[in-house]
Amino acid sequence: MTVDREQVLRTAAALLSRKATATMDEVARAAGIGRATLHRHFAGRDALVRALEAYGIQEFEGAIEAARLDDGAAEDALLRLIAGLEPVAGLLAFLVTENQLFEGDQVNEGWARLDARVAALFRRGQEQGEFRIDLTPVWLTEALYGLIGTCAWAVQDGRVAAKDFQYMIAELLLGGARRSVEK
Repeated sequence: MTVDREQVLRTAAALLSRKATATMDEVARAAGIGRATLHRHFAGRDALVRALEAYGIQEFEGAIEAARLDDGAAEDALLRLIAGLEPVAGLLAFLVTENQLFEGDQVNEGWARLDARVAALFRRGQEQGEFRIDLTPVWLTEALYGLIGTCAWAVQDGRVAAKDFQYMIAELLLGGARRSVEK
């Protein structure tokens, strides 16, 4: 039987985003394969998490491309990005809490590339007068990530309706990021 590596990663992402402490046995069971087969593809949990990181970065980059961050108003681009990240929000929430991915000298440069693209969107919005200028683009980027992760967990726990994911994030972030116009 041929194992679809991407399907195993999607299954692992779904499981680990709900249960971050899941064992390799649980991942194998969820993927419908044996533990030995899982270990042939991923030598251990660290290797699986690194593969999930690469998958998550790839999905995030795809969402950025689909959102066309340089097109139209910055606010509209941000709304497209939030919508594009919704399907992988749980995985991203899991990844940003995996300390092993952000310690030492082995940090994947993909994270910096993603951060730079999102921060550039916020900077563009500031330069065009859409977003307030007293909050740095880096801080707005981190706030977006935090809201996406928190909302993903709230949806998984049933505390927020899935249909409200995009609305909740956009309203809280933009309500604090919009530049107020004095009358």
